[in-house]
Amino acid sequence: MKPSTRNGQSPRITGAERKASIIASAAHLFAAKGFTGTKTKAIAERAGVSEALLFKHFPTKSDLYAAILVKESPIPDILPELKAVAEQRDDLKVFAFIAKTIVRQSPDIQLMRLLLFSALEEHELSDMFFQNHVRVFYDFLSNYISSRIRDGAFRPLDPLLAARAFMGMLIYHRLLSQLFQMPVTQKPQEIEEAFVSIFLDGLRAGKIYTEMPHHVTRQASQPSRRKKRV
Repeated sequence: MKPSTRNGQSPRITGAERKASIIASAAHLFAAKGFTGTKTKAIAERAGVSEALLFKHFPTKSDLYAAILVKESPIPDILPELKAVAEQRDDLKVFAFIAKTIVRQSPDIQLMRLLLFSALEEHELSDMFFQNHVRVFYDFLSNYISSRIRDGAFRPLDPLLAARAFMGMLIYHRLLSQLFQMPVTQKPQEIEEAFVSIFLDGLRAGKIYTEMPHHVTRQASQPSRRKKRV
């Protein structure tokens, strides 16, 4: 039942509430039908407003896409807290914080669907998300790893590749368990500890082999048995 005022009329919706309703409606439809399959008329109808009012709040589609990312992306909320944890120089806490966030809550199914649709349709929201959100996060994480390499805590390696490796494990797990409904039997804490342990053990390991095994190099150095064409 809708709330009512003393005179029996529905309470007046504020501009902020109406704007939030438009954002939520757009995010839901984009995640369900994609961007090419969603029209502004459908968004307006779901939000209970006219198309004219929709464009009043969001004059361009880019404005609407940016507002969706502000609402849906977890990065602006978690990055300040993560930076505070990183100042302690406690690697276990830093990577455990990231693992816990992704394994248990972010990104949700709607955001994953939004991003997959935007990438497949080569939509501008994909570029907006990666430039304004993902890139900021990866810059921070790779810089942290780089600083810990200089401290001697981690072995020398490309910090951006290391950041991608860690996030790749977590995001792929999130995709499998949430979007593809392929959960594992372990508890969230056990999953987080496993990923963090695998990653930190790798970063703290000694020198790895950079040369190919002897038997491989020996085979590669042998001349080809194919006859030269005259």
